[in-house]
Amino acid sequence: MTRHIRHAACFCALLLVALLVNATRIQVVQAGSYDDNPANRRNSIARYGQPRGDILVDGAPVTGSRDTREQLRYERTYEDGPLYAPVTGFASQEYGTTFLEHSEDDVLSGTDPMLSGFPLWNDLTRSRPLGGDVVTTLDRAAQQAAYDGLRGRKGAVAAIEPSSGRILALVSTPSYNPAALSGNDATVGRSWARLNGDADKPMLNRAVRQTYPPGSTFKVVTAAAALDAGVVTDLDAPTDSPVPYRLPGTTTRLTNASDGCEDLSVREAFRWSCNTVFAKLGVDVGVDDMAATARSFGFNDTALRIPFSVAQSTFDSSLDRAQLALSSIGQYNTRATPLQMAMVSAAVANNGELRQPYLVERIIRAGGATVSTAGSLPVRQTMYPATAARLKELMTEVVTEGTGTKAAIPGATVGGKTGTAQHGIGNAGTPYAWFVSWAQGERDLEAKVAVAVVVEDAEADRGEISGGGDAAPIARAVMEAVLNSRSQSGG
Repeated sequence: MTRHIRHAACFCALLLVALLVNATRIQVVQAGSYDDNPANRRNSIARYGQPRGDILVDGAPVTGSRDTREQLRYERTYEDGPLYAPVTGFASQEYGTTFLEHSEDDVLSGTDPMLSGFPLWNDLTRSRPLGGDVVTTLDRAAQQAAYDGLRGRKGAVAAIEPSSGRILALVSTPSYNPAALSGNDATVGRSWARLNGDADKPMLNRAVRQTYPPGSTFKVVTAAAALDAGVVTDLDAPTDSPVPYRLPGTTTRLTNASDGCEDLSVREAFRWSCNTVFAKLGVDVGVDDMAATARSFGFNDTALRIPFSVAQSTFDSSLDRAQLALSSIGQYNTRATPLQMAMVSAAVANNGELRQPYLVERIIRAGGATVSTAGSLPVRQTMYPATAARLKELMTEVVTEGTGTKAAIPGATVGGKTGTAQHGIGNAGTPYAWFVSWAQGERDLEAKVAVAVVVEDAEADRGEISGGGDAAPIARAVMEAVLNSRSQSGG
């Protein structure tokens, strides 16, 4: 009898060991696969079981959370959703997350270990702290000015603080309200289909995810390359630039939108945006130096994040001389995001130093304690300081007495460059109107803002579209907003 009891006890012990082994296999070894199984709703229930952290602009939230009392309890809400959509993106129970809602999802959802003082305990209990808040670098007044300026037109605005790289405005129009995608009912599906089917692409972030031919605004880069390479030593010396200019190795003749460009000095050619002078200048500089200067400004960079990814701006380095001539005036294969062209302007304003742009100032816990800050960001010397000083001089003259007079701000020093970029088959498309600029208040020791504006569908007739007429007033409004807010804050 004792032997049978001993056998039964051993069998029970084996069953207990097998049970423990199986439980360990399920709880530890296979936990990940169960967590990732689409049929497992526990993660979704936990994710939406508490309010999401907020995205802040000028210290105030532009996002929120609404208690639906349903299984997926909290739904994302947005204040001025279309205004901030290119920054916040959306957080949808059906379609996931984009932009800051995506790149900062661990913080906002409360899963980032730095939000908890006891991360190991949270791992064991599968609990999560309250979501943290993301403090952005945006200037509310500048964002509003950019949005109001573009209202009703396709286009984008990017504004940067040159000395730090802080992004002050990031606007894309037409826009949309991210709240339309937050929940999981039938209206969300209809909104998703409508937004994706809209020919105007309201969910496309034109400021960072769309590239355009930069047109004559790229002449800032060409001038920097020519000055750095020593091809131009005297801004006022006549250039050997015929009109029309025959592209090397071809019968194609390049002309200008205005008269009087033949042999014009670099100063006057920059002021009046003479294509023939700068196309020939790019050829004289050569493809290697032109490409190197473009790279120093950020062209061909595949790794730029702000923290979400930015489309690559491109300058082709495998060009013949005719293609180089067109690329040097921002045509052919040269393409740039508005953020990239704001970086070009910021580098000029900051004595040739380019600070990497960023959008997140700091992360704070639900209780208000700061857990991380932006920290020191990389600096790149894009050109010699002397070259930057001469370019500031050229850009200032564009605004005081050239094609960019509509960007002038009383009591401030403003530099700018207009651009009208051709595109489409045979250049038949409505040109893009560009303006890049920077501004420095009369009491400021350095430039406070650099801006790039592109307008896709300017409302003027095709022959009347210009960066100076369509884009410069928008840039001026953004620069004024920044200068006024900085003077009021004492910054």
